Amino acid sequence: MPKLLDNINQANDIKKIKEQDYNKLAEEIRNFLIQNISKTGGHLASNLGVVELTMALHLFLGFPQDKLVWDVGHQAYIHKLLTGRKNLFSTLRQMDGLSGFPKREESCCDSFDTGHSSTAISAALGLVKARDLSGENHKVVAVLGDGALTGGMAFEAINNAGRLKTNFIIVLNDNNMSISENVGGLANYLAKLRTSSKYTGFKENMENTLNRMPGVGKVVVDKLKRSKDAIKYFMLPSMFFEDMGLTYIGPIDGHDIGSMIAAFDAASRVKKAVVVHVLTKKGKGYQLAEKNPSQFHSVDPFDIQSGQPVREDKTLSYTKAFSNAMLNLAKDNQKVVAITAAMPFGTGLSDFKKQYPDRFFDVGIAEQHAVTFAAGLAMGGFRPVVAIYSTFLQRAYDQIIHDVCINNLPVIFAIDRAGITGRDGKTHQGTFDLSFLSHIPNLLVLAPKNSYELEEMLRYAVTYDGPVAIRYPKGDAYLGLQEYQAPMEYGKSEILEEGSDLAIFAVGSMVKTGVEVISALRDEGINATLVNVRFVSPIDTEMLEALSHNHKCYVTLEENVKSGGYGQKVADYLCEAKKQNIQLVNISVPDLFIEHGAVTELHKRFGLDAQSIVNRIKNL
Repeated sequence: MPKLLDNINQANDIKKIKEQDYNKLAEEIRNFLIQNISKTGGHLASNLGVVELTMALHLFLGFPQDKLVWDVGHQAYIHKLLTGRKNLFSTLRQMDGLSGFPKREESCCDSFDTGHSSTAISAALGLVKARDLSGENHKVVAVLGDGALTGGMAFEAINNAGRLKTNFIIVLNDNNMSISENVGGLANYLAKLRTSSKYTGFKENMENTLNRMPGVGKVVVDKLKRSKDAIKYFMLPSMFFEDMGLTYIGPIDGHDIGSMIAAFDAASRVKKAVVVHVLTKKGKGYQLAEKNPSQFHSVDPFDIQSGQPVREDKTLSYTKAFSNAMLNLAKDNQKVVAITAAMPFGTGLSDFKKQYPDRFFDVGIAEQHAVTFAAGLAMGGFRPVVAIYSTFLQRAYDQIIHDVCINNLPVIFAIDRAGITGRDGKTHQGTFDLSFLSHIPNLLVLAPKNSYELEEMLRYAVTYDGPVAIRYPKGDAYLGLQEYQAPMEYGKSEILEEGSDLAIFAVGSMVKTGVEVISALRDEGINATLVNVRFVSPIDTEMLEALSHNHKCYVTLEENVKSGGYGQKVADYLCEAKKQNIQLVNISVPDLFIEHGAVTELHKRFGLDAQSIVNRIKNL
């Protein structure tokens, strides 16, 4: 039997599907997602939860004229499927293949490139004003999850949207989840809104009863309608959106396509910003994902029946090494506390949360608040460890400078996913942190060569009287060089192997590559010195000076963009010290936004793999 999905090959084809076939199409889409993502990996649970919502939006909107902005964007797979990219799903998140996030280069139906949370309302509001200024009349819709509302930028945009006198639809996709379970006052507020069907049912039943009363019923109903706000405030103590100047519709079943289309149609006739609140189930249609949506948020290729990864990963990851180190630190020091921004599982703090619940703080998707909250804890005598991915720490740049470093407070930043992270692409690569951190006064910036040194750096940071940032990569932790464990000393690098003529300075994750490089060079008759940089800020100028007397060339290796990275710091030193006799080769990430692909593939493409480095050195 031919599939309904076979008839959808370009934008708006879904409108050819008969209404009685909507549920069958939704089932086909879910099967398609499960089958394809099980092979390529990707974001599964979030997409399974928005199948009907995306279908309803595509039945309501006309592409590419109408504009749809997805917050975060990892839940836009169905949108891609319905806009002519079905045949590209075998390349999802592969090198040069289909991106896992909205991407305007792929399709004119993608209105805005997104990857971080809490951005959709701001971007869509800009599109609304651009539409009005241009005299156009297309629809603009922003879709964001309930977790995104914990981000301050979303509130800033809502505050601005409350003044609109033109139509703008905000779809609040409420699944009671971010990546992990939502926390805080806003989560409690939305829980109240989810029960507002009590208000709706109460109002309808009262009106029906009164209308049947002869003579007085209609008069009473009219008065009640005029005082509907009083009923709302009676049933719902805090009508946040209404108070902010937005019209609120909902909550609506996010798996009932007809109800959502009716709500969108009603919302489109309102000359102001409208919030349509829909309730969805993350992971819907795949029982394993429904039971454990966090585990199936972002998955590697997996077996559909068991849900287990195809490749059993028994290696120690840097995230797990950090998790183990935190438990050891907390056991030895009662002042150690841990902070995450809605990602206890992703950052490795789930075990800390279980073992030390009173010393664990999940602040929601609020990186700025996380950093300043940590500053307050540090001011109060504690040693906060703030675990945030490199790409998300960018959002708290001002707070790092103003609230932590100016006050010179002992806050520890555990920066996971530093360097090239792979398949999530340009919005998630952690290739800028050395540049935006290492020039900040008072802040030490460290990078461990292996899992053992990560724990040593954390122990050093807990005893240091000032802010410390420790950056480490995604993936398997390097277990080599266990015999090289020189004591941590302020600003000091570590020589791992002594050679002559050539000195290789490797930062963090690149130490493993450096070991491979010097081994290959040795086979070519070239004996090189290998230095584990350790401290990116401050740099070890004494080491640079000492090696300049018997080395003619310095090679720096780092997974960070060239501008502002460690290599440029070395270049500045050589220039200021008038070391014209030293040739410098800066091997780093180019000053580009790095697209998606496997880490090994991207390393090779940008000359960061061992063989490319060896070839470049041989060509000197």
